[in-house]
Amino acid sequence: MQQRTKTVYTCFATDVIHEGHLKIIAEALKYGNVTVGVLSDRALIRYNRFPTVSLDRRIANAREINGVSNVIIQDDVMYDKIISELRPDYIIHGDNWLTGPIRAIRDNAAALLSEYGGHLIEVPYSYSENIDLIEKRKRAALAMPEYRRKRLRQLISIRPAVKAIEVHSGLTGLIAEKTVIEHNGELDQFDAMWISSLCDSTAKGKPDTELVDMTSRFRTIDEVTEVTTKPIIFDGDTGGQTEHFVYTVRTLEKMGVSAVIIEDKTGHKKNSLFGTDVPQTQDNIESFCAKIAAGKKAQLTDDFMIIARIESLILDKGMDDALQRAKAYVNAGADGIMIHSRKNTPDEVFEFCGSFRKFDKITPLAAVPTSYSKVTEGELAAHGVNIVIYANHLTRSAFPAMQKTAENILKYHRAFETEDDLMSINDIITLIDEI
Repeated sequence: MQQRTKTVYTCFATDVIHEGHLKIIAEALKYGNVTVGVLSDRALIRYNRFPTVSLDRRIANAREINGVSNVIIQDDVMYDKIISELRPDYIIHGDNWLTGPIRAIRDNAAALLSEYGGHLIEVPYSYSENIDLIEKRKRAALAMPEYRRKRLRQLISIRPAVKAIEVHSGLTGLIAEKTVIEHNGELDQFDAMWISSLCDSTAKGKPDTELVDMTSRFRTIDEVTEVTTKPIIFDGDTGGQTEHFVYTVRTLEKMGVSAVIIEDKTGHKKNSLFGTDVPQTQDNIESFCAKIAAGKKAQLTDDFMIIARIESLILDKGMDDALQRAKAYVNAGADGIMIHSRKNTPDEVFEFCGSFRKFDKITPLAAVPTSYSKVTEGELAAHGVNIVIYANHLTRSAFPAMQKTAENILKYHRAFETEDDLMSINDIITLIDEI
């Protein structure tokens, strides 16, 4: 009786096939017929690798490898569905998944294989100047304005809710870029970065009153874009005068920023979470619509987004006013609506989203759960929210940590008592890439 040919499976999370992948295929061919899985766009993003080429091109690249019998799409970073359907005798992978968050993927595959006697083959990960150059070129491409700018729209079409966290420097940008965690057998990371007016001003020791001018704020964008690849959402405050806003749009677009959010207030700016405790003036609908329309007319690509932030709930103007403004802003050309609230529950945000989705099921909605922090991304997404912005949390966590360190050095007249709270210099060096 002829023995059944064994099935070997490997999955590639790459845009370019290099010598390391070919080494894995060569090893796999020793064990049987080789099927290559290509991660879908959705799965690649969960793996923290945004694709630079289409899924069709990635599939074609895999099919061109000598010895590959079959190519399939793997639509999740975990192997449950693939192993259930394919039941491979062997899964082969580089040994780089033995450490870090991606170990969860390895453990998932190993547990599933053990249920029916399948085997895991781990090949020493390949390091070479050529592979390093390929990775650096990919990161450089992802950082280019023409790639980065369109990424937010792409993410909105793929992710249940795009998660953005505030950054205000190159270092905080790297934290947003590189923080990947494993939790309950899943990988997760931030999708985008929010350059907040409040946090940008605070980092410079200035009040959040539009005192820091756009030239200075553009320098912050430059610092962030030099070391990251994820899309940027820019806090444009009120947008300033319409005549100035059109130039801001052009500049942001050229820098590779994906979106600007402008709020429908006018006059001397105060932070929204003060609400009616301080004098704040909401712009009239006609004036703000004219600003949106002028910004849309000024932009040069279809990638860039102008998102209108509605302050009606903040200023106790009521739900009807918020919805009226939302309709008008979308008709004026707004690419998205951000609804803001200072309540400690998400109820009025949910109410707004529900009413908005009755007449507009397409326009992206953004929410900023600062005051109503118990709400989950899943709950917001279930109510129609597409973008969730953690608007000031790195700044708010850094300040008390730095203050505590300064106080302890003064208290003990040495630095020893601070060591347990500090990141090691080696870890900082690892976080920062060398060119």
